Amino acid sequence: MPARKKIAIIGGDGIGPSVTEEAKKLLEIYRDKAGLPLDLWELDLGADRYLRDGTTFPKEIQIAIQRECSAVLLGALGDPRVPNLEHARDILFGMRFGYDLYANVRPVRALADRLVPLKGRTAKDVDFVVFRENTEGIYVGMGGQFKRGTPDEVAINEDLNTRKGVERIIRAAFEYARSHGKTKVTMADKSNAMRHAHELWLRVFHEVGAQYQGIEARHLYVDALCLLLVQDPSQFEVIVTNNLFGDIVTDLGAAFQGGLGMAASANVHASSPEKVTLFEPVHGSAPPLAGKDIANPFAALLTAGMLLAHLGWPEEERRIERRVTEAIEEMACTVDVGGKLGTRAAAAWVRERVASEL
Repeated sequence: MPARKKIAIIGGDGIGPSVTEEAKKLLEIYRDKAGLPLDLWELDLGADRYLRDGTTFPKEIQIAIQRECSAVLLGALGDPRVPNLEHARDILFGMRFGYDLYANVRPVRALADRLVPLKGRTAKDVDFVVFRENTEGIYVGMGGQFKRGTPDEVAINEDLNTRKGVERIIRAAFEYARSHGKTKVTMADKSNAMRHAHELWLRVFHEVGAQYQGIEARHLYVDALCLLLVQDPSQFEVIVTNNLFGDIVTDLGAAFQGGLGMAASANVHASSPEKVTLFEPVHGSAPPLAGKDIANPFAALLTAGMLLAHLGWPEEERRIERRVTEAIEEMACTVDVGGKLGTRAAAAWVRERVASEL
């Protein structure tokens, strides 16, 4: 008997619970009909729980996930009822930083020509992956405020970059390129303006790149990267960059594939893939859409596909992507990508066709 894979499921806030429920139903099909050895563990974490009893991310839950789970499926976090987002930071950073999930991996792939908003470009021109450093940079929260609330207020955030952190994310990008038959890796920084922190990125990129014969190592400043992405995304295969720039570039990439409702992601410890891995669609919690059955569930379904591939069933990721592509082509989708279905109906359309093949 194959070893069972335990998956923690956190719906989170806003549209998170609704799209995660649809992804969970897809995983249940794989468990119940295909016989995949999946155990689904739903956790009551998010803004509702925080407002009810002050719970964010209990230490015992953090430890249990690390010891028992192969993966986490997270919907989204962020609720205007919690202005400081304390619960979201504790949960998300508790996993990203706590489990050292240093690589945020974002495939940017358009599934239909009509979803590509760039003049003269089609789906075949949009197929690259972004490796975003996930545990350093400006998001570590180092800094402070002085004379807050006065005309002389000072606010400082520190951009933290270590040799270890920079080298391992760059190496992860090159390893991915080599294992997936890619021949181009592009690194984006602002070493012309941030000459200390990003000179480290530039130097390490060239040192690591020299070790991967047959893979072109291209350096761009991040503003130039954004310009070239809009002009011609087909010239990129693998992009690696820091935490802040990766956050921006991946949202730009999402626009090329139909919007944030089509964007899946994984947070991994790339050099130790057996460690627990966090999977999440990147659309955010979108509170104004919550409870209206209009949120696009496809990012969550595609994220479930990435999860299954990570656990050893890559053919199922391809199957799910094919069925989502068919849904887009047949307009069996939500309004944001041209259809007329609600969240539940669009997800059910995909699930039914996946189930018919199993």
